[in-house]
Amino acid sequence: MVKISHLTAKQIASLVLAGSLSPLDVVERYLERIKKLNPTINAFINVAEEHAKRTAEELEKALKKGFRGKLAGVPIAIKDIISTKGIETTCASKILKGYVPPYDATVIKRLKAEGAIIIGKTNMDEFAMGSSTELSAYGPTRNPWNLERVAGGSSGGSAAAVAARMAPASLGSDTGGSIRCPAAFCNIVGLKPTYGTVSRYGLISYACSLEQIGPMTIDVEDCALLMDIISGRDGFDSTLIDYKFKWDPGSVKGLKIAVPREFFGEGTDERVADLVWKVIKLLESNGAVYEEVSMPLARYALACYYIIAMSEASSNLARYDGVRYGLPCNLSLPWHEAFSEVRSKGFGMEVERRIILGCFALSAGYYGRYYLKALKIRTMIRDNVLSLFRKFDVIATPTTPFPPFKIGEKIGDPLSLYMADVDTVVANLTGVPAISVPAGFVDGLPVGAQFMANYCREDILLTIAKCVQDETKFNVYLPREAAI
Repeated sequence: MVKISHLTAKQIASLVLAGSLSPLDVVERYLERIKKLNPTINAFINVAEEHAKRTAEELEKALKKGFRGKLAGVPIAIKDIISTKGIETTCASKILKGYVPPYDATVIKRLKAEGAIIIGKTNMDEFAMGSSTELSAYGPTRNPWNLERVAGGSSGGSAAAVAARMAPASLGSDTGGSIRCPAAFCNIVGLKPTYGTVSRYGLISYACSLEQIGPMTIDVEDCALLMDIISGRDGFDSTLIDYKFKWDPGSVKGLKIAVPREFFGEGTDERVADLVWKVIKLLESNGAVYEEVSMPLARYALACYYIIAMSEASSNLARYDGVRYGLPCNLSLPWHEAFSEVRSKGFGMEVERRIILGCFALSAGYYGRYYLKALKIRTMIRDNVLSLFRKFDVIATPTTPFPPFKIGEKIGDPLSLYMADVDTVVANLTGVPAISVPAGFVDGLPVGAQFMANYCREDILLTIAKCVQDETKFNVYLPREAAI
């Protein structure tokens, strides 16, 4: 008999709606796994045990009255940067310790409306600033495939929770690759939707023009299911576009794939490049066609991304002054000393670094030299990418240039750590959708293949990803911790 914890979200909902499983049984089974595995993996900051059980009991009553939600009884893990009513939300930072939002983010409301059960808040790099989930005030998340390795960042807790089957699905946020990088490192599917298709209301901002909420799942079908539920117009987010997600699984026959040489050259592990090429050849054998192309501006993307992200972070995080948000300040001190004391105690090293660099890039003497120039380059990169989409349906690259690295290996060298995002930031700078799908293993460590498509063409990405999934079955492989 298949274990409940090994089922996909779609399978769980189907069994619950058929009366073969009760929501409370499902929740208790996942809570047992979390109690067993989380002390080692540290995927969750906060397990919402009482909330989950209470919701499951209420759902059982609703089912008897005819409720038919698409996610009936499905436990979902939520990155700790998304507001959840009545459940502590910290952004993995000391400065927000004890903060309990009085409202749900729009994506949470939509999940609950379909019968999903929020089972806990997952670990992350503080305020989503990192690429490994080592920069959390609550300690690093360990990769279920190798406990000495990172889970990727900044949604590492959400990825590890799904990989270890402590939840069948999760939500993450992606500012520079924060869904796709940990998805690749943990052998799951991660989708960054088109900018403006999923409401950011209730997402605690790090870099507003870059970040998106997206699904992280065991398989492509669950990814499509969650995208269908969380996308669409919302009166609380004025940046949303008029869009309704729709996907009918089809064939990859005739799809045109661009393969930029710049993503397979210097700095990319040859073993990772080989696995991604195998995926591209596999798609070719199923009727797709590919062509090697050049994306010369890609080499400027990482620097451009960090200047813009840090600049927006320095502005967004100014609100944590101990008066409006954050730790309470000492009102007996002059305002600037109280402000400084709160932020010194509350923020970690990487957040302080990005605020300082962002303030520098926005300062009067350097605005034109750094921030304005980065915005101009961003436009040129977008034009470069859109020119490729006039000829091709998707762009294929590795998700990350290397497999999961050891905990502590890059933490002392920020520039080396930032390189983990080198393949993913283009999608955030341009706002196009991108997906990471399992592509194989290097020395037992997962590797992901990334595909980008034109605006609002998530359907093409899911069709490509499903073909890869059906041909390889890498998504059903389990790490040792999850196989228990």
